[in-house]
Amino acid sequence: MDLLRHLRYFLAVCEERHFGRAAERLGMAQPPLSQRVKRLEDELGVRLFDRDPRGVRLTAAGRALREEATALLARAERAVDRTRRAHAGEIGVLRAGVPADLPGRVLAAIVDAFAVRRPELGLDLQELGTGEQLRLLAERELDAGLLRLPADLAGHDVLAEPVQPLGVVLPRESPLAARAELALSDLDGLDLVARPRASAPGFHDEVLAVCREHGFVPGRVHHAQNPEFMLGLVLSGRGVCFDTGEVARKEARAVWRPITGGVLVARSAVVAPAGHAHPASVDFAAAVTEALSGPPAPTREQAPVRPWDAVYGE
Repeated sequence: MDLLRHLRYFLAVCEERHFGRAAERLGMAQPPLSQRVKRLEDELGVRLFDRDPRGVRLTAAGRALREEATALLARAERAVDRTRRAHAGEIGVLRAGVPADLPGRVLAAIVDAFAVRRPELGLDLQELGTGEQLRLLAERELDAGLLRLPADLAGHDVLAEPVQPLGVVLPRESPLAARAELALSDLDGLDLVARPRASAPGFHDEVLAVCREHGFVPGRVHHAQNPEFMLGLVLSGRGVCFDTGEVARKEARAVWRPITGGVLVARSAVVAPAGHAHPASVDFAAAVTEALSGPPAPTREQAPVRPWDAVYGE
């Protein structure tokens, strides 16, 4: 017996207090409706209605079932609705990978922009390298990923490819800090502070190749995963680093300078498993694109006047 369907028939009779009117409302003939209610009574071993020529009255058992059936059908409808909304990506959680070096401001902007698009859907962000993201995406342990290019994206759908120009971070006391912008060749011979190759091999190799092509061969390459550690190495004279400008914003003793010609960029991709994309992955891609297209890092001319300029003046 289809219990939910029989309960709906039962409630229709309860509300109409008449088998004929209930059958008309349900779009069926009266005899089949009477048979279904009789079958429900037989299944439960009780009489649900007292019948007379003017209509029906609920028995004590009928009144008890009416209360429970109303709650049960409402719960069933909520279950169906939530299941369909979860399938449509309207509720639940979107699991997304992001690079460990993504600035806090950008992370917050992604969360805010995604919440505007999917207010009832949670966003579980996980700090992961490119290789780990690709593995978890392939295993369906992630729904989407923001990863550094170049990378082998076979088996994944590319939803967005944001590009950010990179500049150089160096100590404010460096003679190069006096310039409004720098060519990569101006850095030749200096040490470079970079993130470990294992976190994004393609990106790491591409940066060094572009540097060599434009006349910058680092004396040594020092590795630092944490942006604060990277900044500390720069301030201690261990080298320069490339960044979108977020690192230098935090420290008065550091400056960020754009690179002439825009030859050095950070290319990223928002991807999802091909053929298995979460319905909200496109909204995550839009949120990432919006967050990464925020205001660029200020150059020396654009930088606001800060209290510490009296000490570390331009």
